[in-house]
Amino acid sequence: MPRTAHPLRAAALTIVLLAVSGMARAEVPGADWLTPAQTKQALKSAGYSEITKLEADDGHWDGEGIKDGRRMRFDADPKTGAILGEVPVE
Repeated sequence: MPRTAHPLRAAALTIVLLAVSGMARAEVPGADWLTPAQTKQALKSAGYSEITKLEADDGHWDGEGIKDGRRMRFDADPKTGAILGEVPVE
């Protein structure tokens, strides 16, 4: 008689496999990108007083910080640190 997988065990395995496959897609900064420290310095020169989040995403730096006393989300150029777009966090 063939052994069948227990439904809960199969569901747990599926969740683990999905999580691992998602981790494999995490973006890594390119070799020619500014370092996080260099990017933070460029953002501070652009008016940010604090950077609370900075990560590589879809070919640019994605992050959050404080500008003019407001919490903002921004996208920054990976090679210059220039702000590509920003919106207030609500």
